[in-house]
Amino acid sequence: MKSVTVGSASLLECSNCEGIWVDIETLRQICADREKQAAVLGMPGPPEGPMELEKNIRYVPCPVCHQLMNRVNFAHCSHVIVDVCKAHGTWFDKDELRRTVEFIRGGGLEKARMQQLEQIKDEQRNLEATRRYSLSPDSALAGHSYDFPNVGSSTAFDLLINLLS
Repeated sequence: MKSVTVGSASLLECSNCEGIWVDIETLRQICADREKQAAVLGMPGPPEGPMELEKNIRYVPCPVCHQLMNRVNFAHCSHVIVDVCKAHGTWFDKDELRRTVEFIRGGGLEKARMQQLEQIKDEQRNLEATRRYSLSPDSALAGHSYDFPNVGSSTAFDLLINLLS
């Protein structure tokens, strides 16, 4: 891989496949800094025409630790599948870094954050409903009808309570 400078960011590019390795800190800067994003968008793009789908899915090793990286959808909703080493950085196949920056510039990170907040709120509502249901005195008997036979003046339930006390 050869070192390339995009704006003020130093990246590593594969001469064969034109993929780009971005370390964690540089990716944070690109995601946050519009100048760095503009530099990425100024890189030569792909030829015009329909985008080809990846036919051979493969897992690639991290160039730093050589462990296989995880393939993830950037921000869980970008439709850009990148290879991530949580400890060292992200591998972008040819044109994926530009597509990622376009996603960010189009408000994609904000959209992803809003979706994540909605999921958290839904989970909180579900947990609260479950908690309320489990604390309800009738929850153990909910959805069931029980007939306790009378034994003298006490019900079978009263007898059971007396036996347990």
